[in-house]
Parts: sequence; structure tokens; C-alpha cells
Amino acid sequence: MHVIEVNNLTKTYGSARGITNLSFQVEQGEIFGFIGPNGAGKSTTIRTLLGLIYPTSGNAKIFGKDCIQYGPEIKKEIGYLPSEVFYYDNMKVKDLLQYSASFYKKDCRKRIAELAGIMDLDLNKKIDDLSLGNKKKVGIVQGLLHEPKLIILDEPTSGLDPLMQQRFFDLLEAENKRGATILFSSHILSEVQRLCDRVAIIKEGKLIQLEKISTLQENNYKRFKLETKAPVSPDYFQLNGVNELKVEGTTVSFLYRGNVNAMMSKIAAIDLANILVEEPDLEEIFMHYYEKED
Repeated sequence: MHVIEVNNLTKTYGSARGITNLSFQVEQGEIFGFIGPNGAGKSTTIRTLLGLIYPTSGNAKIFGKDCIQYGPEIKKEIGYLPSEVFYYDNMKVKDLLQYSASFYKKDCRKRIAELAGIMDLDLNKKIDDLSLGNKKKVGIVQGLLHEPKLIILDEPTSGLDPLMQQRFFDLLEAENKRGATILFSSHILSEVQRLCDRVAIIKEGKLIQLEKISTLQENNYKRFKLETKAPVSPDYFQLNGVNELKVEGTTVSFLYRGNVNAMMSKIAAIDLANILVEEPDLEEIFMHYYEKED
């Protein structure tokens, strides 16, 4: 079953760019990455899914129901963490979380205490006295306290220190094992690479690639690094499938997608001092997609 179904979703802001004809599905139980640089349209898509803004055209469904028509009903099963969190400063953390829990008509006290323990959050502090990172933790607990079926995260780790990021990822993986579906929006590719099953790459409001992480990493590219005993002309490596070729003296590096045997026979004709062939990280693949589209 599709937990999220986006069909030709478009949102325009006058002359400013929003999103254009976005279509993708998120399956039950998957962790789905939504990546692109700041300003690519990630938050606009998420706000439209949540019914916070209305689409110009197209539609989106969550749990098979239209996001606008059935918005209030759907939201009871969604946990949302925005990229920036704002609260009433004078409230204590525990009062704010109890207030949030009251919307879901179930007793969330045990769950709040459990999540606060995992995230090392002091429930007795006033919101006003919290650092940016601790306010983010409040947002995380608030988003998960009602055990939602769908968790939507918009740049969720900003403000968290590395230890808390690790705990947060462990928490998300536990929620996913419990059955929650997760939409994870980020511009930090290592996060997506670690957590997600599939990834949608968005650029300037348009979807430019939708792929399994494993396919992006394994099937598409290899990173070659060569040290040659004598300088080699860059022209020697101008083959189909070679990208990001850099030749500096006797050091050659490039991304390659294609027949590995063809490349190895080409390399075999060179006098080598060393060779390294490795999987590129998602960052390199991602930049290639962006450059390719320009």
C-alpha cells in the first residue's frame, strides 16, 4: 500500500519557484529520503502534504485519502518535525508536551517520559531556557509521543550534536521496526545514505531522480583513482561513462559508469604505480545529477 501518493503536485508562488509536477509514492514501512539543496522545494512539498498550504494543481494522498479533504483525520496518525521549531517561551517542557498529547485523546505520559529519557531532555525546564538543540529535542518528542503511523521529518538534525543525532537515528530505526513509515527530508546526504531505502532527488522544484539507495551506490558508478608512473593525457580517459575527470600530474581520478572490463583493459595499457576502485559516496553521485541537469 502507498502511505503517501503524490500526483503531479504543483505549487506556484507568483514568479517565485515552488514545485512543479511532482509525482512519487512512499510504500508502507519504508524510510524514504527526500533530498536536495536548500530552496529545492522540499519544505513546500511537505507543507502541501500536511495541508498547511494548498496545491496550485495536482493532488496528494496519505493513507489513500486526499490530504486537503481529509486533512484533520489524517493528521492524527502523522508525526511531523519541522526544520525550525517555535514554542511559547513561558511554558515548561512537560506542560507543552501534555498539551500536545491532549489532541490525540490517549494517555501519552509513559511515552513522553521514555522519549525524553532517550533524547536526554529535561521535562521540568522552561522552553525559554532551552538551547536550540534542546528545543529540537522537544520537537522530536512532540512528533513521536502519539506513536504515529507516518513520521515526516524536515531537516530534522539541525541543532543536534553528533551524539544526539546518533540517538535520534537509532530512535527512528526503532520506530520503523515498530511499523512506522518515514519521510526524511534532508540536504545532508550521509544521513539519507545511512537511513533510507529509496531516495527522491529534487532540484528547482522538479523531481530529477527516484532510485533505491543501493542502486545509486552500486550499479551506477565506481570511483577510480590512479597513480601513474608517467603523466597521461586527459584525452586518454575520454570514454562514454566517464565523469568528473581530474588529471593532476601522475594522479588521475574519475567517476565511471559502464562496462568495467572495457575500462580495465584501457587502464591495463598504462604503467601504474597504484590503483583504487571504490563506491562513490552519495554526495558525489548527487553532485553528478545536479551538474548533468545544468
